[in-house]
Amino acid sequence: MIIKKSQTLSNSSIWTKLNWTWAHTFILLQFTIQILQLFPQINVIRVPMRITSFAFGIFLLMWLGSKGSKHPATNPAIVVLAIMLLQLCLHPYMNSITAGIAQCAMYLAILSPLFWARSLKITPIGFQSLMFLIWGIHTLSASFGVLQVYYPGKFQPFLSTFIQNSIYEGDNLLITLANGEQIYRPMGLTDTPGGAATAGFYALLFGIVIALKHKSPILRIVSIGSAALGLFCIYLTQIRSVLVLAAVSIVFLAIVLMRTGQIARLTVMVSGVTSLFAATFFWAIAIGGKSTQQRLSSLFTASPQEIYQQNRGAFLQTTIETLLPQYPLGAGLGRWGMINNYFGDNTDMMSQPIWVEIQWTGWLLDGGVPLILAYIAALYLACQTAWNIAANRQLGDFALWGGLIFAYNIGAVAITFNYPLFMSQGGMEFWLLNALLFVTARNSEIVNNKLLKTIQV
Repeated sequence: MIIKKSQTLSNSSIWTKLNWTWAHTFILLQFTIQILQLFPQINVIRVPMRITSFAFGIFLLMWLGSKGSKHPATNPAIVVLAIMLLQLCLHPYMNSITAGIAQCAMYLAILSPLFWARSLKITPIGFQSLMFLIWGIHTLSASFGVLQVYYPGKFQPFLSTFIQNSIYEGDNLLITLANGEQIYRPMGLTDTPGGAATAGFYALLFGIVIALKHKSPILRIVSIGSAALGLFCIYLTQIRSVLVLAAVSIVFLAIVLMRTGQIARLTVMVSGVTSLFAATFFWAIAIGGKSTQQRLSSLFTASPQEIYQQNRGAFLQTTIETLLPQYPLGAGLGRWGMINNYFGDNTDMMSQPIWVEIQWTGWLLDGGVPLILAYIAALYLACQTAWNIAANRQLGDFALWGGLIFAYNIGAVAITFNYPLFMSQGGMEFWLLNALLFVTARNSEIVNNKLLKTIQV
């Protein structure tokens, strides 16, 4: 009994030291659900599992409430939810009541961390342990992406049934390696070809910041290795938008370091990242062959505007020129994406599904111009708050996490032009990280009253 009691106290002290919070449990649950979806045996409960990943955010909102200081983005987030409620009650072309309620619930779930994270007593140590948890999860996924390239078929997860039955199934999901073998784009620990690119982005960005922040030689080696694995995955998936996203985020991280006078760190980062991009590029070409080289080289064959127009630009153009005049106040809830696929009733010709590829189209269809303006305000305040925290030298090394979140925010905003991020788990993670950054700064003992005023908007 004495041994058991000692072990219990020891375990308790570990969790206390890590400052384990509901936020850590939230991230761990998201990852667990993601892993479970890789097994075909649970295909019959795939939809309930996906719902659970979002419903947990609403559960935490009900369980923890909304105590503590409000993140500056909270008010526009409330406006977003109010617009969605008006759409549910008043719009005549809603696809179905079920789909409309599900769409509103999705928005609430994704924005919920802005509310329930306020109740957490998280310290800088707890925030750092959460960053390490996220970094570790994505590094593991990126590592599996590398293994899928080196050992085709052996580490291949179950392919999403939605992908199997969709128009995307085919050659556009495959890459040809230097040895001539065709494989799915690295999936990492996801069920979608190319999914390793997202993990690669996190492993790269978090790895760079951890290497800058910590002096431990072992930790620096591991974090640099993580960044290299992540960048390799981005190259091999041949998803150019994620590569551009990574580059944009790193540039803004450099701007933060320059703005805060951290010239030594800036010099180390610029030289290290330049070497990392070059070395990993040659590694990727050696494995991915000519197809990878041609795909990546295409980024430099035309201007950024022309490249975007050739890819996702057409969707943005259609949104502005065709859908905006047609649906300035929204097209009705439940008319696009997985909400329509799971809950929609497409028998009414007036509320037929509309194809969505980018977030801006989704916002327009769900709430029109008012929703777009409200979400822009929320994103602006999130970015400004992270910048203000990153720029405050009184926060010490914790400010570097603010720089990381600011760079991550810029990347997330950029990806809305490529993918509906804020109708996915990535959207929940965005608001969780921003809310926790703000809450941690508020809870920290080093944040005095003068500093509290500077991080308000």
